[in-house]
Amino acid sequence: MPAPSLNRRASLGALLGAAGALATPRLGHGQAARSLRFVPQADLTILDPVWTPGIVTRNHGLMVFDTLYGVDTDLRPQPQMAAGHEVEDGGRRWTITLRPGLRFHDGEPVRARDAVASIRRWGQRDTFGIALMAMCDEIAAPDDARLVFRLKRPFAMLPDALGKPGTMNAFIMPERLALTDPGTQVTEMVGSGPYRFLADEHVVGARTAYRRFEGYLPRQSGTPSLLAGPKVAHFERVEWVSLPDPATAAAALQQGEVDWWEQPPADLAEALRRNRNIRQEVLDTAGSPAFLRFNQLYPPFDRPAMRRALLGTISQADFMQTVAGTDRALWRDDLGYFLPGTPMASDEGMSALTGPRDLDAVKRALAEAGYRGERIIHLQPTDYPSVSALNLVAADVMRRCGMNVELQAMDFGSFIRRIANQEAPERGGWNSVCVSTAGASWVNPAAHNYLRGNGRRSIVGWPTSERLEALRDRWFDTPPEGQAALGREMQAAAFEDVPFIPVGLFHQNTAYRSDLSGMVKGAPVFWNIRRG
Repeated sequence: MPAPSLNRRASLGALLGAAGALATPRLGHGQAARSLRFVPQADLTILDPVWTPGIVTRNHGLMVFDTLYGVDTDLRPQPQMAAGHEVEDGGRRWTITLRPGLRFHDGEPVRARDAVASIRRWGQRDTFGIALMAMCDEIAAPDDARLVFRLKRPFAMLPDALGKPGTMNAFIMPERLALTDPGTQVTEMVGSGPYRFLADEHVVGARTAYRRFEGYLPRQSGTPSLLAGPKVAHFERVEWVSLPDPATAAAALQQGEVDWWEQPPADLAEALRRNRNIRQEVLDTAGSPAFLRFNQLYPPFDRPAMRRALLGTISQADFMQTVAGTDRALWRDDLGYFLPGTPMASDEGMSALTGPRDLDAVKRALAEAGYRGERIIHLQPTDYPSVSALNLVAADVMRRCGMNVELQAMDFGSFIRRIANQEAPERGGWNSVCVSTAGASWVNPAAHNYLRGNGRRSIVGWPTSERLEALRDRWFDTPPEGQAALGREMQAAAFEDVPFIPVGLFHQNTAYRSDLSGMVKGAPVFWNIRRG
């Protein structure tokens, strides 16, 4: 089925003349040399990176906070805030020692008890963190420099958990902030990362600013790689500029008003490519899995048969062409429940998505599942172009199946708050939504926040599946040679219970001025980048 037309972008001529729409003045030459101006994928409205799985908040968290470990591009954990660790008692006791001299942005030293409180809070929100906490008898800080994990059984992946990529990372914050209930947002941003958050300059819908933390101590050894290695902040100031209109953002980049545009739409790639002062590349080579998520707390999607019925109408190619264009190098339409090309990925059950699409059969399946025309509240963040496009396609698909879809448009900040609402749809909740996330978190069940079946303890959507939970628990004890078979079992279970429907994997180009160098592959991070 063809993707719906999304007539929402300006012509190239209008694009090139739109620089005057910028609300902020051109930086002077000296100031520009010391500053970096960045257009994020969406406006930063939620500051707490443990409270939300939103990628824009994760990117903000990487600026402000640091972690005990960080994974490299091979997903191997490397010490970050940690100087190292000792493993004793047959793998059941881990002692992690902090690097000396670490300080928070308020001048206070980083102490082990800060790390303990931060890990405990994170361990109530993140999938990998919940697994780690379930294996812990105790986490303690015997002194300011050491934290000790006493485990019920050996758990070799402890550094992997503390250094995980994706979203909802194990960021370390002061104990006084980390003691905040995990269901409540932390709004005071005090970390020990390479940049300080400038709260007095944060204007929702306009600007977010950071200043280099002069007290930050980069690691003295290693190679910058994803979230590992030295983090050297070369710019005195980084400013995020909210420009939701693609024409304005493109013009600002071409005119040098901004230095870096995180996610230019695919239909502007050629225009940007013709400008010799702009480079484009894919930083996150794992890609972005996109998926249709259901609120499973309330009818009609509380019934697995309802969710399974929609499998027969999804064309991943339609979703991907709408988001990433016609260049097949930038997207895949063979996404299952794990990242393609990784050990857990398989073709198990994929015929549900790749077989012939039969709209009439889907309508019959929906009727048999008990759908009687109930209103479906589907959300769309209009100022986040790729996610907005995904939701337009999803709403169109469900309407073609005869579903009574009410598409509710809103800004991204409202969208993030709304999808966290567990109230019934008619009381401010929702029924369905399309989102995308970081592909690195889909490599295995430990970090896969969306492949859970733990009900209200899960993240947005709150699916319940005892079978998925049991298989996930088995994974932690499965040797590498058995993981492919377990992956097939998990995917088969997922196609039965349908915690979400995969709608494709896309690789997002980023665009930046050619005088920038030192970009690190993976997430958009702001260390090691320099001008010239």
